[in-house]
Amino acid sequence: MTLRIFAVLMMGGAMLAAADQPAKNKKVTPIKISTPTKVQAVTIPADAVQIDPNTYNYTDPQGKKWVYHRTPFGISRVEDKPASPEDAKKAQEDRARLTESTKAVEDGDTIRFEQASPFGNTRWQRKKAELNEMERAVWERELEKRAARDSAPSASSAASASKD
Repeated sequence: MTLRIFAVLMMGGAMLAAADQPAKNKKVTPIKISTPTKVQAVTIPADAVQIDPNTYNYTDPQGKKWVYHRTPFGISRVEDKPASPEDAKKAQEDRARLTESTKAVEDGDTIRFEQASPFGNTRWQRKKAELNEMERAVWERELEKRAARDSAPSASSAASASKD
């Protein structure tokens, strides 16, 4: 037992002695500290055209089109590029899927909408005069369904009446 303790103490002492000696072939390179470049704050140009309360369009002297957005974190700038055909097709499919998963119910001069989402059902209501494109498509689909339902019983009763 004493031999083991002696061996452990000798190894510890050898490690301490090795740690105190500097490395002989090691080159020391000085650390280069670069000065940070000053980032210029993005500002909305004076001749930008406002398209929404917080969105502006601007064409720079080189002919590039930019969209500026005022966000809670500052102003962001994005190049305005036309969508590729694949992106446009995917967006159209997403809108169709969203329209199909939304239900609408008339409530006087407002329409109540309900849509399933990963976090539960989302409900909102909008006046008929203020519907956006997606909501209008959902409401027109619901009206078509209602008209088809109303005309189906009258068509079947007319067919049975003609047999008599």
